[in-house]
Amino acid sequence: MQLVQRSKRVIEARLQNTSVRALSGSMVAYEGQVTFKSAGFGGGAGVVAGLKQRATGEALSLMECAGNGVVYFAHDAAETTIIELAGETMQVESQQLMVLNGNLTTNVTFAGLRGASSGQGLFTTTVTGHGQIALLSRGGPLIHLEVSPQFPLVVDPDAFVCARGQLNQSFVTDVSWRTVMGQGSGEAFSLRWDGTGVVSIQPAER
Repeated sequence: MQLVQRSKRVIEARLQNTSVRALSGSMVAYEGQVTFKSAGFGGGAGVVAGLKQRATGEALSLMECAGNGVVYFAHDAAETTIIELAGETMQVESQQLMVLNGNLTTNVTFAGLRGASSGQGLFTTTVTGHGQIALLSRGGPLIHLEVSPQFPLVVDPDAFVCARGQLNQSFVTDVSWRTVMGQGSGEAFSLRWDGTGVVSIQPAER
């Protein structure tokens, strides 16, 4: 079973005695004999516990769609992108994850402290294995940015969608451009990526 880009905002999944996991509430239509049930938070109790601690208060609530037929997925008119994973691990902003297909597992890992003074913890969702992921992008299609040892990348955490490759993430605090743009309230920080890989961002902030 493959995910198909039906349009820039709609993902199509053709089921033949197979199943797919998707963001709860993202099914907009279906044809055939398809059943729907909760798939939890993509993992065991540890994932749920981790999600409750996430600084942004996000939740990765999934449903399982199984049977024979065609299911169409969309969410808030956001643009969609299908990415293939071949045994690798991708770090994903959980608000941007819509459909999972294949032998993929999700987990929540600790990404570090938002700042030494605040001590607020940040958690990130990871997806590992072989299969396809359909991601959401608001404001336009995903923008894929290359990261190399010579050119580290700094991104606004509200624009970040996903990252994969041999990358190390760290935090940059007191970012002057955020203050200039009127976003300097609280403890400003951005995400810095070093190594080799690809970081994808959306052209709109959450």
